[in-house]
Amino acid sequence: MSYLRFEKAVMTNLEESLHRELLRTNRSGAYSSSTLVDCNTRKYHGLLVVPVPELDDENHVLLSSLDCTVVQHGAEFNLGLHKYQGNNYSPKGHKYIREFDASLVPTTIYRVGGVVLKKEAIFQAYEDRILIRYTLEDAHSATTLRFRPFLAFRSVRQFTHENSVASREYSAVDNGIKTCMYAGYPDLYMQFSKKNEFIFQPDWYRGIEYPKEQERGYASNEDLYVPGYFEMPIRKGESIVFAASTSAIKSSSLKSLFQKEIDLRLPRDNFYHCLVTAAHQFHNRQPNDDRYLLAGYPWFKCRARDTFIALPGLTLAIDEPDYFELVMKTAEKGLREYMKGKPLSVKIYEMDQPDVPLWAVWAIQQYTKYAGREKGFQMYGKLLTDIVKFIIDGKAPNLRLDDNGLLYANGRDKAITWMNSTANGRPVVPRSGYIVEFNALWYNALKFCASMAADRKDEKAVAELEQRAELCKKSFVETFVNEYGYLLDYVDGNMMDWSVRPNMIFAVALDYSPLSQQQMKSVVDICTRELLTPKGLRSLSPKSGGYNPMYVGPQTQRDYAYHQGTAWPWLGGFYMEACLKLYKRTRLSFIERQMVGYEDEIDYHAIGTISELFDGNPPFHGRGAMAFAMNVAEILRTLKLLEKYSYQK
Repeated sequence: MSYLRFEKAVMTNLEESLHRELLRTNRSGAYSSSTLVDCNTRKYHGLLVVPVPELDDENHVLLSSLDCTVVQHGAEFNLGLHKYQGNNYSPKGHKYIREFDASLVPTTIYRVGGVVLKKEAIFQAYEDRILIRYTLEDAHSATTLRFRPFLAFRSVRQFTHENSVASREYSAVDNGIKTCMYAGYPDLYMQFSKKNEFIFQPDWYRGIEYPKEQERGYASNEDLYVPGYFEMPIRKGESIVFAASTSAIKSSSLKSLFQKEIDLRLPRDNFYHCLVTAAHQFHNRQPNDDRYLLAGYPWFKCRARDTFIALPGLTLAIDEPDYFELVMKTAEKGLREYMKGKPLSVKIYEMDQPDVPLWAVWAIQQYTKYAGREKGFQMYGKLLTDIVKFIIDGKAPNLRLDDNGLLYANGRDKAITWMNSTANGRPVVPRSGYIVEFNALWYNALKFCASMAADRKDEKAVAELEQRAELCKKSFVETFVNEYGYLLDYVDGNMMDWSVRPNMIFAVALDYSPLSQQQMKSVVDICTRELLTPKGLRSLSPKSGGYNPMYVGPQTQRDYAYHQGTAWPWLGGFYMEACLKLYKRTRLSFIERQMVGYEDEIDYHAIGTISELFDGNPPFHGRGAMAFAMNVAEILRTLKLLEKYSYQK
């Protein structure tokens, strides 16, 4: 049985199929996404969604969807599905679906009377081109296929509506047409592997609605332009390949290209292989050969903190150190420009967040454990030294090293940590002053750099770094450890945040901890009792004031819930690392059971990947972005840790 297979009962029940989403990416910023039944439920969904750098820094939906109609004996059977205003679904093509399988490439089997049609879709690697192969597996009489493209030509953050400005012009190309609705956009090429007839029949399909946007409190309907339809006969056993792209292609090459792309794919036949494929979806290569990790899909860009946190899990945990080095090369360029006060030449956002250099040190530390200390120093020794000096010399904006050895950052008016939600222009969680994970990361960085200096027998550097680490350790315990056995989240003068939050777990999980063994166990115990869920750690304990675990409703309502009780799998990764660090093999079965909670998500929300966050209360529903890099990364890193501890005696 296939790992990601869905039977007719699931596919024809919209309550079961509409919340399950699909994502295909090309590793260059473009993607294709919809639901299992090809009914778009988000404004971000589309068959061909591409960046258009000439216009802005957003992705744009060119081709929203493609309806396929089977024609036999003059009768038409439309396999498409759209939601219109008033909760109306048309033309209800999902009722013809007999099976869906996503183990290699997303494959849908339709049955219309005696006709059995197979549809397979794949996104070409590094090209802005979606490929769909239709194979007529069975038919008892002459069959014709008709294809009707729905065009949007708009940003993923906007909607399109019927207007007189949209161009209706098109030109014939090799077995297809090219068209462009608005100036500034690239041409959209729609081509087939077989000769066909295009019937120009322009019309607007009005009132198409996106329920996910309704749930989020946004505008939710638009009109889509259909220029006409393509029509061609198909014989039993014959395959026809459709391509939509921003560039022309030789139509005779489409069939071989489709097979070539399939041969490159890793079968998603188990949990691990699903995560490896998901990890590759975050890859992003730009024309100048810079390499990035996108923070998530469908709306995230490359963010600095997310990059350094996700990088080890998305590369080293799946034995791909080369891609770690490629991404780090680009990130180091941006980090050095930031430290020198220069404008960034790389497309990495939020490089100015004060903890970003600290997470960069952590990422390098993971590389050093993987590749060896000599290789780690060779690759990144100078960067480590420069980052620590940058902080010690007081050159890091909004990161002050105080006499007590702790780092101070002002976050009262602007969100400066990963808990970055804002409402009415102000942080929902105004974490400021001595922030617990900042200082845990700083202590870890000092100790790690001291150990690297010891390898080089640089006694002066070792002495200075160890002295600073010892002072930081003493002040950390005095500042954050409270009489209840957990750590304060932040301390700013007389202001102490007593909320039970997951940020204290870093003080245990990192290789070097300022806490004693007993203090570490106490932190883990409280995280287990109050924060642990099957989907990771809650961002706030149910016993703390302001607990708001359900990430639902309009934007403001969701902003207030974002870090007030929702569960995050990436935090669960550090929690499980802390458990293994403290309890070793005795916690293996416990962590293996915890991983089941993540595997359950593989076929429930976004197929084969992990959502951004989850409700903090049962049934722990997945919310937010359909795919989130840090979550996939930390689950992969946990699997690697499980493997490591399983072999230890």
